Amino acid sequence: MITFVGAGPGAEDLITVRGQRFLQDADLVVYAGSLVNPGLLSMCRKDCEIYNSAVMTLEEVLDVMTAGYREGKRIVRLHTGDPCLYGAIREQMDALEDQGIPYEVCPGVSSFSGAAAALGAEYTLPGISQSVVITRMAGRTPVPEKESIAAFAAHQATMVIFLSTGMLKKLSEELIRGGYPADTPAAIVYKATWPEEKVLRCTVDALEETARREGVTRTALIIVGRILGEEYERSKLYDPSYTTVFRKASHPEIRSRDAENTGESKKSDKEDKQ
Repeated sequence: MITFVGAGPGAEDLITVRGQRFLQDADLVVYAGSLVNPGLLSMCRKDCEIYNSAVMTLEEVLDVMTAGYREGKRIVRLHTGDPCLYGAIREQMDALEDQGIPYEVCPGVSSFSGAAAALGAEYTLPGISQSVVITRMAGRTPVPEKESIAAFAAHQATMVIFLSTGMLKKLSEELIRGGYPADTPAAIVYKATWPEEKVLRCTVDALEETARREGVTRTALIIVGRILGEEYERSKLYDPSYTTVFRKASHPEIRSRDAENTGESKKSDKEDKQ
C-alpha cells in the first residue's frame, strides 16, 4: 500500500495522529522537500529510506514508489498541508492505478487553516462573507481565464491566495481591477505555524510594499477580505433571540415570529407553553 499523507502546515505536532502513525511505520518515505518540516522525518525509523521529491521528476518519484511497493515496503508520499491542494497528487494516483498499485490518502491540516489561526481570523463572518475562494495567480503555470484573480474579486468573498508571493504588485492590480477597494484589509502570512512564522497586516494596495519591507519573497499565503476588518454581524447560531432545532428563542414574541419562519404554527407554540 502507498499512502499519501498530509504533513500539515508546518508545525511538527500539526500532522494528524493517523499521519504520524503512517510515518512511524513506513519503510520508505518520499517527502516534498523544504515545504515539509524536517522534524517530521525524525518520526521515521532509522532504517527507513527517505527521498526528497524537490530534486526528482514525477517519473523518478513513481519509479521509487513502485519499486518499493513491489518489494513489499510500506510507503508514504508526504505532501505539505493537505495533499488535495496544489499537491499534484492526481497524476501520481492515476499512474499507480494504471499499474494496479493500491493507494490511500490521509488528509492533513492545510496551511490556509494555519494562516487563519495565526491571524485569529474567521473566514466566514456573518454579514461579511460566507464563501472562501482558494486560488493563485497565473504565472509560469496558467489558470483558466474564468478563474482569474479579477474574476473572483468581483464576488467580494474571502480570498486565500497561494503561490503568488513573488507577484504581489500584479496581484494588487488584479484584485483592485476585479472590484476590491484599494483599502480592503489584507494580510501576508509567512510560513504559518512554523517557528519563523510572520503575520503582516496591510491593505490590498500595500501588499508588495509590505512584503518587500519584511523581506518576504516566498512560502506565504495572501488573505484578502473584509473579514480582516472590525465589523460583522452576530452569528444566529448562539443568539438567544433565534430559534433552532435544539432550542427556542428566549423571548416569546421573537419565538413566535421564528416559529412562523420555520413552519411552526402559533397553535403549537401555545401548546409548548402549556
